[in-house]
Amino acid sequence: MVAARVALVTDSTAMLPPEVAAAAGIAVVPLQVVIGAEVHDEGSPEATPEVVAAALREWTPVSTSRPAPEAIAAVYERLAGAGAEAIVSVHLSGQMSGTLESARLAASRSRVPVTVVDTAQVGVATGYAALSGAAVAAAGGSAEAVAAAVRARAAACTSLLYVDTLEYLRRGGRIGAAAALFGGALAVKPLLRIDDGKVVPLERVRTTGRALARLEELAVEAVEGADGQSGQPGQSGQRVQRVEVTVAHLANAERAASLAERLAERLGARLAGEVAFGELGAVLGAHVGPGMIALCVAPVLDDADPSGD
Repeated sequence: MVAARVALVTDSTAMLPPEVAAAAGIAVVPLQVVIGAEVHDEGSPEATPEVVAAALREWTPVSTSRPAPEAIAAVYERLAGAGAEAIVSVHLSGQMSGTLESARLAASRSRVPVTVVDTAQVGVATGYAALSGAAVAAAGGSAEAVAAAVRARAAACTSLLYVDTLEYLRRGGRIGAAAALFGGALAVKPLLRIDDGKVVPLERVRTTGRALARLEELAVEAVEGADGQSGQPGQSGQRVQRVEVTVAHLANAERAASLAERLAERLGARLAGEVAFGELGAVLGAHVGPGMIALCVAPVLDDADPSGD
């Protein structure tokens, strides 16, 4: 049974743990991972991050596929049948995946109104945005208010990426503007960010140690840049924004855990909870390759008005 009259849907790239999605009332539609000639849903035992990392190292072809419109439509129908009067469908950047297009096609066939939101983000930032929308829905907010909360949280997030090599992004055709900056210098340690739904270059560093140290500094800068937007007044009267932070990795657990620990120490009271830490999803991992570390800084915005006013 749907508790709120506005139901939330997202896709598996949002990296929401099943128990978190269930508690928030968010339905998750899986993307597919193609390993060799076999197709598996993201999150299945056959398409774990470990399996994907091993396949990439062995040069086994790995690709990904968006969910079919029929699969998303079936989720919409299930939610409508359970009592949802409207649905807000929250997805990764339309410039990075055809998932948004599938959702829009499914929405056109739904018997209840569906608002499809392009977060212009990838990974956990999409998850944070969906959770913010779910909170507004649980408070009785309209579909418009839910969608507004999703868009605001997604826009506030800073998503940073360290990749051990650009090779995997180049293979998948998702290197974008980074190709122009880094050219053929695939030996550098690139720092990238998500900007307006695309992977764009940020900096290039010669060693892994320096790259991760710089990633830490950029995260701290993102937190400091959020000050003054909302939150609680600091000792000087300046409003200090609290943030949620996630560090994710693909086959780089030790370095990622060290980064998470350092950020927890440096950010302290600014954190809304602990720094989350875990493995990158299999779909995203297929495009960035082993060694990758992703970092998301998500300011905790003021509670939205459920009325949407």
